[in-house]
Amino acid sequence: MRTIAIIARKGGSGKSTVTINLALAAHLRGRRVFVADTDAQMSASEVLRGREADGPQFASTSGAKLFPLQINVQRAGTELMIIDTPAVIEEELSHAIVAADVCLLVIRPTFLDLAAAAQTVDVVRRLRKPLLVVLNQAAPARAGIDPPLVKRTLKVLEMLRLPVVPTILRARAGYQSSLDTGRSVEELESQAEAAQEVAALWDFVSGFVFGRPQPGVARAVASHA
Repeated sequence: MRTIAIIARKGGSGKSTVTINLALAAHLRGRRVFVADTDAQMSASEVLRGREADGPQFASTSGAKLFPLQINVQRAGTELMIIDTPAVIEEELSHAIVAADVCLLVIRPTFLDLAAAAQTVDVVRRLRKPLLVVLNQAAPARAGIDPPLVKRTLKVLEMLRLPVVPTILRARAGYQSSLDTGRSVEELESQAEAAQEVAALWDFVSGFVFGRPQPGVARAVASHA
């Protein structure tokens, strides 16, 4: 079994949205996936509970209970566990990072998100865990050209030597509206662009997590410690 921790110190970055869409992407492709929701808001749990169709197993838990939970779900045949984490709470975040095979740092293209991300990266580096960065809620590109703020954010991430997933998740209403019925954007015909983003994100992350490193991410952050 492999474990992904979805992390961000900045609230509102979209951790739960990424967690849900990745978990459902895995589920739709036949993977046995379990979502461990350590966020006190329990957003991921509430969304998955609202599904009319079948879906990933999930549980609201805490960072201190992740290790025994991992053992139990692995014994049950789970292939992938995804941990949704709270913002700011250092202890809970550290538990998730320790439990993870890979950390997925979700940030928006804002100065405050970048500042908070730097602190989170320090924790990941100290714990020597691999890290991938997902840029979320970015303004759509026009004629294939990203807005200046997105370009600047990508440049800063490059300067920080952070491995960025090439798929950018754009600011699209479908990411929120789909959650009302417990679905991912891939399950909605009206959200073709968002569905393509999630499919590409899953392809990249799953390749990295399950042992097929992707082009453009030659090293994880841990190797720079």
